[in-house]
Amino acid sequence: MLIADLLQPQILIFAPLIVFAAYVVFGISGFGSTLIAVPLLAHLFPLQFVVPFFVILDCVGAFNMGLRLRADLMRRELMLLIPFMGLGILAGVWLLVRMHPELLLGSLGAFVLLFGMSYVLRSGKGFPLPRWAAAPIGAFGGATSAVFGIGGPIYVFYLAGRGGDPTQIRATMPVIFMFTTLARIVLFIAAGLYSPAALVAAAALLPVMALGVWTGHHLHLNLSRETVIRVMGGLLVVSGISLIVRAIG
Repeated sequence: MLIADLLQPQILIFAPLIVFAAYVVFGISGFGSTLIAVPLLAHLFPLQFVVPFFVILDCVGAFNMGLRLRADLMRRELMLLIPFMGLGILAGVWLLVRMHPELLLGSLGAFVLLFGMSYVLRSGKGFPLPRWAAAPIGAFGGATSAVFGIGGPIYVFYLAGRGGDPTQIRATMPVIFMFTTLARIVLFIAAGLYSPAALVAAAALLPVMALGVWTGHHLHLNLSRETVIRVMGGLLVVSGISLIVRAIG
């Protein structure tokens, strides 16, 4: 994709709106930016372009939120997840370079949809999970974050199943993204997935990302725990449907 392609009117209008909405959600819940943005941006750009440039925005946003909310971090669960996330990211980059992602995108959409519905109906309590679940969930989350830029719902599923409340989950998710985004950026560079246009798009949208995070953080301060839970669950339901529609289309 060329830099000139970024100047099309539909891109100049819709891309900033999508990124702003995505990071308002991120500021509220601590995750969800890619759930909102990647399926929508994929209608404007090829997926192999969207995931590498959007991960730069996610990296900056994750460091911002992670440093601000570190007091409520679920450190033990984070240490269990990280090694397996790393293995999953390696596998996911291989898939992103070599495979068509439509089937995997639809499967992820179904997973996100079902989890979102359960999160709303069970008031965010999740399903109890043993410690060993960190291995398959961490690996799967790492792989899907590399292929689609979408790993948040999987990590939330694990953290909720390990007894995390919305405050702890909101604090832990950005730290997970700090690790996964840095790892993906390094591997995307090694795989040759960054073009000048991707770097220009990321730089141009950084101020929009910052405004979205700031807005979402202040909205979160005015929301009750129950409202935050419903927002997170409803977000997953909507995003799951959009992923399935994108895969079918």
